[in-house]
Amino acid sequence: MDDRKLQPLIREIRSQNGRRFAEAAYFFVLEALDFTIFLQGKGQAPTESRHINGRELLDGIRRYAQEEFGPLAPFAFRSWGVTRTEDFGALVFQMCEAGLLNRAENDHPRDFANGFDFEQAFLDPTPMREAARRGPVKEEA
Repeated sequence: MDDRKLQPLIREIRSQNGRRFAEAAYFFVLEALDFTIFLQGKGQAPTESRHINGRELLDGIRRYAQEEFGPLAPFAFRSWGVTRTEDFGALVFQMCEAGLLNRAENDHPRDFANGFDFEQAFLDPTPMREAARRGPVKEEA
């Protein structure tokens, strides 16, 4: 769906939920869902439909955030009012209640609890990899 068509609906969702999260958080979750569906769909027939559960979506959110923001992901999340993975569940279920997303009968907000640690999940491993390639540091006499 076009962002221009989504924006009024997301504004209404925010209004109904006390504007707890920034608009960007809703758009990010929708983009991360598309990303997750794409990753999950690799190797599946194009007509095959598959539900993405909370844990799978959290993994997709983490992976998408790593690609989009790298180690700055926690800062982006906090600027949107998202401070823990449970907040992603709140965003998803707000969009479900508004009819923007569908949920399965066994989907629950608790599926998003304790998904990953924001600080640890987005540490930049590049310096560690480069140091490992160089080998141990030699002390000069």
